[in-house]
Amino acid sequence: MKLSHGKIPIDILKEIVFKNLGVKRDEVVLGPSAGIDGAVIEAGNRSLIVSMDPITGALERIGWLAVNVNANDIATFGVEPAFLFSCILLPEGANRKIVETICVQMNDAAKQLNMGIVGGHCEVTPGLANPIVVGCTMGITEKGNYVTAGEAKSGDKLILTKSAGIEGTAILASDREKRLSRIMNAEILRSAKGFFNRISVVKEAITAFKTGGVDAMHDPTEGGIIGGVYEMAEASNLGMRILEEKIPVQPETARICKFFDIDPLQLISSGALLIAAKPKATSTIIEKLEQKNIQASVIGEFLKDPSDRTLVKKNGALQVLPKPASDHLWMALSRE
Repeated sequence: MKLSHGKIPIDILKEIVFKNLGVKRDEVVLGPSAGIDGAVIEAGNRSLIVSMDPITGALERIGWLAVNVNANDIATFGVEPAFLFSCILLPEGANRKIVETICVQMNDAAKQLNMGIVGGHCEVTPGLANPIVVGCTMGITEKGNYVTAGEAKSGDKLILTKSAGIEGTAILASDREKRLSRIMNAEILRSAKGFFNRISVVKEAITAFKTGGVDAMHDPTEGGIIGGVYEMAEASNLGMRILEEKIPVQPETARICKFFDIDPLQLISSGALLIAAKPKATSTIIEKLEQKNIQASVIGEFLKDPSDRTLVKKNGALQVLPKPASDHLWMALSRE
């Protein structure tokens, strides 16, 4: 079986990866689990939140993304990201300028988030076509003072911040600018590339968590909004009902997705945040987010039956919530 680009299927994670994890350590409160993007390790009266992500499908802002995407995973626990380790893998022929560009981007992003880059590795790797940056991020909180993506409750409302396909829009506008310039003027392309500045969800995640009433949070990365929703439902062992018409899609995203014939709801969406909130707390959370100029919408709710996962299309038709296969970013990048 040949695997598609991007994340490997959940069944392979469960059947292979999660069965080969070394020894069990008492300090590990939460280890690898489907739909959950971090681990929790107890250290005395503190909880250490740890997560890791690679940046593989972007070129122009790879260092910036490496910091922000990894920081987002920590923030979805309701914890501020503090430390970053990075592994920078460069293709043969890379020069000093590439190293400088990546490191300066990482430095700028880390300073904005009050994070320290505390270690890592950098090398030229045979066989690579493009640079890859892998990040490992950590945050520290009081023992037990966090949420995970797998704690949603039946009846919880699902809040989405910002819009679908944010990261994918920025990557395609930057790395496929020449092709897109055929259908988009310079101003719209510049706006689309500016979506990189929307990538962080740290502010909204911490705001929502501190407001109260949050049961679970998750950032929809590979697989987009649909993938993120599916992962939350899987991690929480719940069903879902999602309303397509409630999911915001910015005009830049819609035009780029139409050009590449891809689904904006299955386009990598770092920069958006999924929040499972108690019904009584939903309006307060949205109000607090909007006070910080963060768009937020209720796009669905969690259901008791795990087999009931439905996407209500704009025309009212019911569709089984798609199980994520490969992010549509890879489809777009493969279409030369």
